[in-house]
Amino acid sequence: MSNKNANIGARLDRLPNSGWHIKMWLVSAFALLVCWSNGIGGAVQNVLLNELHWLEPGSTLLAMWGTTYTAGQLFGALVGGPIGDKIGRKKSILLYEVIHIIAMIGGAAAPNVTVLYVFRLIQGFGLGALLVVLFAAFTEYVPGKNRGVWSSRNSFIGNFAHPICNGIALVIVSTGVSMNMNWRIQYIIPSVLSIIATIEKEIEASTGKPLPPVEAVEAKAVKNLPYSALFKGKLLKRTICGSLVLIGMNTIQYTLMNWMPSLLSSLGYDTSQSQFMTMFGLFGAPFGIFLASLYMDKVPRKATGVILLIAMAVMGIITSKQTTMTALIASTFVLNTFIYMYVCYASAVYVPEMWPTSAKLSGSGFCNAMGRVSNIFFPFLVTSVAAGSMGSNGVFVLISAVAVIIAVSIIVFGVETRGESVEDIGNIE
Repeated sequence: MSNKNANIGARLDRLPNSGWHIKMWLVSAFALLVCWSNGIGGAVQNVLLNELHWLEPGSTLLAMWGTTYTAGQLFGALVGGPIGDKIGRKKSILLYEVIHIIAMIGGAAAPNVTVLYVFRLIQGFGLGALLVVLFAAFTEYVPGKNRGVWSSRNSFIGNFAHPICNGIALVIVSTGVSMNMNWRIQYIIPSVLSIIATIEKEIEASTGKPLPPVEAVEAKAVKNLPYSALFKGKLLKRTICGSLVLIGMNTIQYTLMNWMPSLLSSLGYDTSQSQFMTMFGLFGAPFGIFLASLYMDKVPRKATGVILLIAMAVMGIITSKQTTMTALIASTFVLNTFIYMYVCYASAVYVPEMWPTSAKLSGSGFCNAMGRVSNIFFPFLVTSVAAGSMGSNGVFVLISAVAVIIAVSIIVFGVETRGESVEDIGNIE
């Protein structure tokens, strides 16, 4: 292996912040922003259920709407990472982008709900695999000293996908277009934008500038790790930690998003009031990710995770005790702020960067898959707790308990990655 290839990490670590990094960030962030087949799920379901009646209340098909997509994401994350490690970052991003785009166009042209469900499963697969590669690969393009800030910026832009696609859905309704075209247009718009993102990536890859020279050092052979290495030795600890970190992210985020309206209803607030309060509290999401982008490289990674989890545990208890509208809005805003700081930390920074290069996508993909699995089973636990003596308040106590368990796992199994080079992180001997 040549010194040029062996020292690629050193070259990237010594490269000062420049227009090249900004270009790479903008290309990756735009791809994350426009691949919103998940973001339009609620709006499309609403049209199919209440306007076209392709779905019926209480039907198995309706229940499978979210499950089908989640199953696709789970499988995509599980197999997408190892495939990416085999064929390379550029080829895998292109492959998953194409799969996702074809599935969205196919969904838009679906003649019936059965065909739509097939394409929805494929959409989940394409996006599940694509998100693993985009987040994990991006950590290899930026210096270790400020990798957390760049990755947080990626997450900050990507998390605007949901409000943007819901805003577009609102605009489409206001145009008076038929409902049969409404949901199809919602698929076509991200398809076109994703095609643009794919072309941008191809142009950037083919016109990128060479990296600046660095002093010659002895070349070290890069060890190719098999998939089984994730479950042995030092990597086993990272696999356990990464999986639990993302399980915590998915379960806590799911619980807040789905049970806040129920908590408000149990306190006597009507639907209009609960929607307003929930919406106002969700402004903590972009605020939290913005804050994360400012401090991410100033605090050690393990300490960051533990502090955020403890903060969520405390705020979960505090939120469950509030009874007035003002106090609930304020506590929910703060809780959302901490949750989305953690979402940024877990999905965009810590888990993607904790792996050796040859196992980066496989490790990140497996942990993402475990996070998806938790979303399949955790709702049953939440429902059981909510039906108990504590009611919806018990759900927030559950959030706190999960946060404490994950915090302990980071202390025991976590690895410190802040400011470390790709080579140092990959040293597992």
